[in-house]
Amino acid sequence: MIGYARCSTDAQDLTAQKNILLGLGVSDDRIYLDHGLTGTTRGRPGLDQALAAVRAGDTLVVPKLDRLARSVPDARDIGDTLAARGVRLSLGGTLYDPLDPMGKMFFNILATFAEFEVDLLRMRTREGMAVAKAKGKLRGKQPKLNARQQSELARMHTTGTYTIADLAEVFSVSRPTVYRVLERAGRDRAGGAA
Repeated sequence: MIGYARCSTDAQDLTAQKNILLGLGVSDDRIYLDHGLTGTTRGRPGLDQALAAVRAGDTLVVPKLDRLARSVPDARDIGDTLAARGVRLSLGGTLYDPLDPMGKMFFNILATFAEFEVDLLRMRTREGMAVAKAKGKLRGKQPKLNARQQSELARMHTTGTYTIADLAEVFSVSRPTVYRVLERAGRDRAGGAA
């Protein structure tokens, strides 16, 4: 048996999922983890390692389907890949056989619910952000440099003495940030001249 567990943020803990896998008989050295990656992210190193580790006749054990995939197409793709390789899938201790019509139906229903849960979460997040914005509490990402620093960066750039890399180092920001500040300053100058 090969185990796989995932949590979406770095603040979350995988202990409960790992304990479920251990309780289902997966040995500690056969558990693969992804920390801080969402289920909609397909490129997950722990999942890739778990899928590479399973062989025909093995069972991939996951605490719940939403830890494996958060969309129906992704769940089907993983399920079909496992079935083609002769690997069984256990979700929380229940074995699903994607070749069996009943097993396939239950798997697809679970995948639909996992996707529905993600869609509900997104909808609630958008609603919460709209309410916060209406109350003036959602201001978006704040600039790395305040207005005075941005003005000084633009002035230093116009002297021709400083390269973009120099400005990035002096102001402790990335090069793209320097380019954004200069672009904004150029638009402000063009708007003032019009």
